[in-house]
Amino acid sequence: MPTIHTGEHPVAFDVMGAARILSVGRSTVFEEIRAGRLEARKIGRRTLITRAAIEAWLAALPVRSATAA
Repeated sequence: MPTIHTGEHPVAFDVMGAARILSVGRSTVFEEIRAGRLEARKIGRRTLITRAAIEAWLAALPVRSATAA
């Protein structure tokens, strides 16, 4: 089960689900978790990333200016 749903919208994703929606690799998700930039929760052996944690991670990324190449 890659996501946990409440109603229509998933509230948490497993690592593969988070990687898929972020368009990054699984190892990148684990690197971001290890670096403390992406918050994750553990339930047994399973690692879950909440939608709120994904949104916070995206908001913390540097903004690329329109003039940058």
